[in-house]
Amino acid sequence: MALALLFLGRLEDVAGGSERAVPFAPTLDALLAALEPDLAEALRGPRIRLAHNGGLVADPAGLALADGDELAFLPPVSGG
Repeated sequence: MALALLFLGRLEDVAGGSERAVPFAPTLDALLAALEPDLAEALRGPRIRLAHNGGLVADPAGLALADGDELAFLPPVSGG
């Protein structure tokens, strides 16, 4: 049982790569608690958006995960 994590932008640097497979966790809080502290802190940032199986999540606190789910962490976008 596993989850697929995708990291975009500066989060890729913090995670040490753009993708990672991790053991299954039933909630986002449980998942973040199992990650390295620096990465978990970066992913909890107030401006970080989350996509679950390709759709943006409005309320990550209520997210229930299933085996094989994909979570993408998106930092704020800037441009000019």
